[in-house]
Amino acid sequence: MPTTHPAPTDWRGRRWALALLLAGLGSIGPFAVDTYLPAFEGIGAAIGATPVQMQQTLATYLAAFAVMNLFHGALADSFGRRPVVLVNLGLFALASAGCALAQDIGTLLVMRALQGLSAGAGMVVSRAIIRDLFAPQDAQRVMSQVTIFFGVAPAVAPLVGGLLFAAAGWSAIFWFLAALSAALALLMWARLPESLPVDQRQPFAVAPLLEGYGALVRSPRFLLLVLAGAVPFNGMFLYVLAAPAFLGTHLGLAPTEFFWFFAASVAGIMAGAWLSGRLAGRMPPRAQLRLGFALMTVVALANVALNLALEPHPAWSIWPVTLYALGWSLTAPVITLLVLDQAPTRRGMAASVQASLGSAVNALVAAVVVPLAMTSAAGLALASAAALAIGLAAWAVVERRVT
Repeated sequence: MPTTHPAPTDWRGRRWALALLLAGLGSIGPFAVDTYLPAFEGIGAAIGATPVQMQQTLATYLAAFAVMNLFHGALADSFGRRPVVLVNLGLFALASAGCALAQDIGTLLVMRALQGLSAGAGMVVSRAIIRDLFAPQDAQRVMSQVTIFFGVAPAVAPLVGGLLFAAAGWSAIFWFLAALSAALALLMWARLPESLPVDQRQPFAVAPLLEGYGALVRSPRFLLLVLAGAVPFNGMFLYVLAAPAFLGTHLGLAPTEFFWFFAASVAGIMAGAWLSGRLAGRMPPRAQLRLGFALMTVVALANVALNLALEPHPAWSIWPVTLYALGWSLTAPVITLLVLDQAPTRRGMAASVQASLGSAVNALVAAVVVPLAMTSAAGLALASAAALAIGLAAWAVVERRVT
């Protein structure tokens, strides 16, 4: 199959407009997580669910997200980028309506799983679209722009969720998600380009699919790059997953005040993404990755020391997460491009495997690590440092081969 990609002129608008479109596409995932976190206790009380059962609604979503992410990219490699995006947005809208109508924890778990099965298509396919259309340096700039725009979603989502919960009850949150995904489906139908030519599509057959998956998972370089991006992400994401305990119990914030944590964290992500875009073509990838990992290391160690020495307080407990997020977003676009370029004729599949393995790590953290670590702020800090250490070790093994 050809390894070339269409020229950037195949997108006839401005690059920032494409970045904004793809950021909207990827916003479904964080909205599905962050919007309902402020209503955790209220949902549990309404349907008779324990805190542990409510935590499992998050873990179930993430597990389903991880499983289906393994296939979104392969489907997009075979049938094109647009159909996969549009079908999954429609399925997410239906699953969100099912969540809104749920009257017991069993139904909510099933509907959350269906949300997870459909929510990842936007994130996976958008990465492939960018690499389809742009050469590496331009692709890094566009991915950085996507991250900047995309960063608005995690900041806005908990505020929207808290306001909807206070004004109209917990089911309004899921009706909002249904309406959001339906609106995005209409927008993508009107504006999203099909970036994969028909003559470059892969046959949708079991043998070639298994061969492609096998080649990726047998590649130590590919797996190490995925780990180097996915595990350090959880150094900040575990704070999101543990937000009700971290913000409500340890820092004493009300649900409507969760916004400040998400806003500060997203500010770090957006700042790092902006800097990554500025550094594209000016700093070698190895140097940029070293800079990001160095910042995360310093911040993670300082966070552990502060939490062991001081009582948690909103005045200082949030800022380490913000700075860590900045370091992570410096590394993310570079690592993603390195991952995609491991399979130039199967970029969708590479994006799928990357997203699936990353989501599997997220689900493991949600189901096992967070319940153990969220009992104290120091526990969360130690878990964050451990996540970074694993990713840093993975990068150290592969780093000498990155040019």
